[in-house]
Amino acid sequence: MTAADIATIAATLTIYAAIVVSPGPSFALVSRMAAAGERRAAYGATFGLASAATIYAVLTMAGLSVILAEIGWLARAVQIAGGLYLIWLGIEGWRSAARPLAAADGADESRFMPGFRRGFVMCLSNPKAIAFFVGLYAAAVPPETSLAAKLAILAGAYAIEVAWYGAVTLVLSQPQVRRVYERCRRIGERILGALLAAFGMRLLLER
Repeated sequence: MTAADIATIAATLTIYAAIVVSPGPSFALVSRMAAAGERRAAYGATFGLASAATIYAVLTMAGLSVILAEIGWLARAVQIAGGLYLIWLGIEGWRSAARPLAAADGADESRFMPGFRRGFVMCLSNPKAIAFFVGLYAAAVPPETSLAAKLAILAGAYAIEVAWYGAVTLVLSQPQVRRVYERCRRIGERILGALLAAFGMRLLLER
């Protein structure tokens, strides 16, 4: 691996990390699950988000996402589906505020895969991910970058997603945080649900 490859890896992953830690629908989804006691679901969503992001990254490096971005009706269909899915998640978050917290705790042990599916579908149905990866890799990863460097970028990006959202889950699922959350759970659930729905509405309205 050349010095240029190492510099490319460092620059790309730095930009990627800055984007991942910025607030957005992924953060709202994971934090709502973790704070509500659905810790395994939150960890599942973490790996789902990272897996879907990796698929987009591979497609981008292969040049296939550019084709998708150029097909207007298909990109718009994905955008509508993603917006509706986020709105549905927001409504579910709002409705969960009326359910006892103990119900979520009891279901925690078997919720990894449902959480994985939610994170995976949410990321994969977000057309902004296409624009993000196309923009990032077009600017930061030159065509002459070696395969080893590209694999290192994919592995590093996956690790960043898992580390960040895993840390968010770990912090927000702590008993001290949970006790604070329990005192204001209804308003918290509704705020996070409203944020998810708002992200969905923005996707539906954007052109």
